Amino acid sequence: MENAREAALMQQIAARDARIAELAKEKQLLLERIDHLLRKIYGPKSEKADIHQLQLLMQELHSPGPALGKESSPEASEIEPPRRKKISRRKAGPRLPEHLPVVEEVLVPEMVQAAPEAWRRIGEEVSERLDFEPARFFKHRIVRPKYVRRREQDAVPVIAKLPPCILEGSILTPGLLAQVLVAKYCDHLPLYRQESIYRSRHGVELSRQLLAQWVEKGAHWLTTIYFAMRDEAMGGGYLQIDETPIRYLAPGNGKTKLGYFWAAHRLGADVIFHWQTSRAAECLEKIVPVDFRGTIQCDGYTGYDAFARQREAVVLAGCWTHLRRKFVDALDLAPRDAGLVVHLLQNLYRLEARLRETRAGPNLRAIRRQNEASPVIQRLHRLLLSWVKRQRYLPQSSMGKAISYALEQWSSLLLYLEDGRIEVDTNLVENAIRPTAVGKKNWLFIGEAHAGDRSAIIYTIIESCRRRGLDPYAYLRDIFTRLPSATTSQIKNLTPAAWAKSQRRATLQRAA
Repeated sequence: MENAREAALMQQIAARDARIAELAKEKQLLLERIDHLLRKIYGPKSEKADIHQLQLLMQELHSPGPALGKESSPEASEIEPPRRKKISRRKAGPRLPEHLPVVEEVLVPEMVQAAPEAWRRIGEEVSERLDFEPARFFKHRIVRPKYVRRREQDAVPVIAKLPPCILEGSILTPGLLAQVLVAKYCDHLPLYRQESIYRSRHGVELSRQLLAQWVEKGAHWLTTIYFAMRDEAMGGGYLQIDETPIRYLAPGNGKTKLGYFWAAHRLGADVIFHWQTSRAAECLEKIVPVDFRGTIQCDGYTGYDAFARQREAVVLAGCWTHLRRKFVDALDLAPRDAGLVVHLLQNLYRLEARLRETRAGPNLRAIRRQNEASPVIQRLHRLLLSWVKRQRYLPQSSMGKAISYALEQWSSLLLYLEDGRIEVDTNLVENAIRPTAVGKKNWLFIGEAHAGDRSAIIYTIIESCRRRGLDPYAYLRDIFTRLPSATTSQIKNLTPAAWAKSQRRATLQRAA
């Protein structure tokens, strides 16, 4: 009897020990998630790892004796401390830009003004300062005189035709429309703030509803240019695609719903924004042309996998930055192993930086990657597999999730080694999305669902101007002046890329 009680007691103790171990693991995962959320809210937003922290980590790995961290790694002892990057300083340009117009003010002493004939000018001292005049409204009055022949008083009068305009019967001009669009989509000023600024600073009443109608009209005129840019960007057989959430109004219930801006980019072409009310894989069917054949580079979202399974001609390439972010998030849990992975990935990015500096073409990039990046990637793969084999980390921990993500995406991550056209990451298209993130912090949401299409068109134009160093106001003002009389065949000459070329030719002709 006592043996049975003792066995039952031992079973209860073993069950409690197992339960305690399970709760300890659960507690560790919850603490890790809380720490991750706190760092997301209050921590630095930069994705760059602290170089001094990595140096300290590598010094600890090389130091004799037992390691002081949470865990040790035999592979980590082979890594050399990273070299400190040289800080590149820009050469200081002129204090005041040379292209600015000059307003000259001459100060003459009072005694000279009283008797100028008694003084002789022997030189001057010049001081330059930077001044500013705020923008101003003005009335653009078009006067069309009527004429009749002197000897034909009863003939029909002759009057000049009004030039084509963007909105018949309206006070709207190309310059005003360009200002409203640039203020909202480039300077991130919501329409209600523009309404307040125009009223309080300029004494001009422009209601928010009227401004919204003008934005709609501007997007309508830019649609043909948008389609021309989209057709150009979707060719070439290689695209980068990413998406970002944007809230929009849902009429009838007074609430907002979640929509998405999808951005598609090809190296050397424009970034094209698309508006969709969901993140489903079906959205990609509307974005990617039916005849597209080639590679799409994206993150690990499963919607891309579902889309690729329906399109046999589409291959998905992974993003090394998304992989790196997973291990950066795990640095606090596993500073040695996660730091080792981050350090190995730095070697890949150093190679990409050298290739950009030398402006290497696709063929040279593929060769250099096979020779220099492939050994690093092979070593990283062996490292990840060894951690999985030894069950080093819990699957639900940040380090475990990072390892699982890496191995699931491994085949797609390797594609950039074979094709020199493919970038190491999708940072180019992510950088293009950032202005929308800044904007939505100010205007919070867009109007009803169809307003998303208009915003996608305007953001595409604004981002194209930004990438080419163009003044978006100057471009839009000129385009809105020319579009009402433009023909369909002239639209390709009105894109930001074509407009930039024409401006450069005009500058060279003036200089000659």
